[in-house]
Amino acid sequence: MTRHLTALIIALLGSASAQAETFNLQQLIAAAKQEQPITVYASTGKIVEQAKAFSKLYGLQANGVKADAPQIIEIMSREAQAHNVRTDVAIVEDTPAGITQLLKKGYVQSWVPDDLKGAIAANYQQPLTVVLAPNVFAYNKAHHTTCPVTNIWQLTEAKWRGRVAMQDPTSKPAYTDWFSQMETHYDQQVRDAYQQEFGKPLHTDEKSATAAFVKALAENGVLLTHSDNDAASAIGAPDGKTDFVGLVSTAKFRDNKQGMQLALCSGMKPFIGWNYPSLGVVATGTKSPNTAKLFIHYLLTAEGIAPQGVDGKMSTNDTVSLPADEASGIEKYRGELMQYLTASAQEDWNSRQDWQDIWSLNYQK
Repeated sequence: MTRHLTALIIALLGSASAQAETFNLQQLIAAAKQEQPITVYASTGKIVEQAKAFSKLYGLQANGVKADAPQIIEIMSREAQAHNVRTDVAIVEDTPAGITQLLKKGYVQSWVPDDLKGAIAANYQQPLTVVLAPNVFAYNKAHHTTCPVTNIWQLTEAKWRGRVAMQDPTSKPAYTDWFSQMETHYDQQVRDAYQQEFGKPLHTDEKSATAAFVKALAENGVLLTHSDNDAASAIGAPDGKTDFVGLVSTAKFRDNKQGMQLALCSGMKPFIGWNYPSLGVVATGTKSPNTAKLFIHYLLTAEGIAPQGVDGKMSTNDTVSLPADEASGIEKYRGELMQYLTASAQEDWNSRQDWQDIWSLNYQK
């Protein structure tokens, strides 16, 4: 077979594939127009804006409702058990809970649009993750020109005692999930970071390098906050007398427009933070399955995810970038974030209490 003939066949196949994908999307839109309005839940207020934009784009009606992940799971569970589904789609910020309490019980389904499968990493397809929320190490740029911390183990040293701010892991599951993911997939990198920082191998009686790190961090008098806002205020306050570093959502960097001084700890080893996934699920008993699927498809487009993109939240669609004016600048450093691997989410769920215990038993003010 000649090279030209091969190229022609590939081109024809690609064209046929593109037509099939376009046809399927148009078919989905047509079917959705025959259905009832949908209700969509998410843990961000941006869902209201996203639902309105979706409704305007397709001439359909979607109502966006903000609720936290436990509320969403409770609502969808009760509706499924009562066979009275009113919530059609949800963006579930708590992946381990979503998998355990919704997907595994059959209350919701995961659906990946055929035309976008090639743009979404396999890890984010089973189940479908629609958006990744970066939690990053930050510092106060009014106090430093570059991040004063270059290795996570420095946070366990006396120099930073009482000057690391973050949300309380005993009330914020994303943090215990981070610990679990580190131990399961990145423990060697945590161990290597210790060697790089102290010039000697890590010797510990703990079950892993990650457990040793979590214990040492808890013992170092971390400032625990009840919210991301409080952590960000401690770190980035323009008139702050105490110099803090810590973990915050990239969304908090928008507050720099109001005078906050947050800056990203790029180059920190072994990573500058982590990406926390949100699942996109469709209720099993929805009366509007095509509209629900169309909304999932919409969220995976640049237009659909744009309201969350300004907060630094990343689409799992690799063709979609963050907006140029996103405040944290995380797009440039996304390769330095620890990636959450949903394949072990069940282990994260099972180990939450263990990690909370490790933290609580070792925490010192």
